[in-house]
Amino acid sequence: MALIANSIVALVALLHVYFLVLEMFLWDKPLGLKTFRMTPEKAEVTKVLAANQGLYNGFLAAGLLWGLSLGDEGLSIKLFFLGCVIVAGVYGAMTVGRKILFIQAMPAIVAVFLILLS
Repeated sequence: MALIANSIVALVALLHVYFLVLEMFLWDKPLGLKTFRMTPEKAEVTKVLAANQGLYNGFLAAGLLWGLSLGDEGLSIKLFFLGCVIVAGVYGAMTVGRKILFIQAMPAIVAVFLILLS
């Protein structure tokens, strides 16, 4: 069970690395424009804000990977960063769109559940 839980934690970390890349480097590129349903003009105006948001997603990924690297000793770190991901996902779902709840928060909720079971 611990292997499955840690695999889901790794998946959440990889998702946040992907979010970092989208928000920091692809925001105003075709994939970023399509993903976030934006015009090039709106992307240009919000590019700096998106890069900042991407950086925070990178910190979430780094924290999760740090927790994973510590093995059993990283339990509290993994739970803390998963909690941060869940809060961010719920807030995003409330303020931006419900889809964020399923893309961001749900994998983290599953990871917490599996960690607590293992």
